[in-house]
Amino acid sequence: MDLEPTTKQNEQSWNTGAYGAWLQRFGTPGEAAAKIAAAPAKRVGTALEHMGEVSGKRIVNLLGSNGNKAVALALLGAAATVIDFSHDNERYARELADKAGVPLTYIVADVLKLPADVLDGSYDIVYMEFGILHYFLDLAPLFEVVRGLLRQGGKLVLQDFHPVSTKLISSRGTTANIRKHKVDGDYFSSELEEKEVAFAKFMASEPGAAEVPKVLLRNWTLGEIVTAVAGGGLCIKLLEELPNGSSDVFDKGIPKTFTIVAEKL
Repeated sequence: MDLEPTTKQNEQSWNTGAYGAWLQRFGTPGEAAAKIAAAPAKRVGTALEHMGEVSGKRIVNLLGSNGNKAVALALLGAAATVIDFSHDNERYARELADKAGVPLTYIVADVLKLPADVLDGSYDIVYMEFGILHYFLDLAPLFEVVRGLLRQGGKLVLQDFHPVSTKLISSRGTTANIRKHKVDGDYFSSELEEKEVAFAKFMASEPGAAEVPKVLLRNWTLGEIVTAVAGGGLCIKLLEELPNGSSDVFDKGIPKTFTIVAEKL
């Protein structure tokens, strides 16, 4: 499969040590499965409020990484699928599902080049969460894929980091008393940024360990995201902007995440 240079670099990064990083972050698949099974709804989080009853529904977690959310949904009764381009992620997710005792379909592929038999319009919900959109240089093809996956009346539930926090404001300080914010970004910039891959901080530093390539990211404005969802033939039912959900005092007054719910009419 031929990939664009940016996609190739990002794919290489996600296949260099992700499995070991998830072991450091979540423990063995058996340990992680036990924690998820104890509270699967909590693992899915606020997205569950927008999905409704998931039991019996076909849900695809697009770029679903290590399978934590998909396994939680399977434990809640959903027929869960992950589509992701990392074999490292697939390995952890399959072992996680096995230990949790639930079926999980995992498709390793470039989501923009899915075959027709995957884009069969059979899913009730496409779920996308936190740190996905910035891997795409063009959002329009992505949401065309989302539309192709959904059945008529199916819904997209998308949660991601708010562009005000990713593009405009930088924050420093680990306590409420010294927390400082600075407007030092360009909200309208379309430049690619080279950054550490998301799992890098969980990797054990061992002698001789492979160096993980950096990833190339393109941060989008909220307007660009909304326009791409609507342009993909999806009817937006909800756009919710949210503060820092983990603290009542950190980042007060600053939007940290957002949720979009859209329907295929």
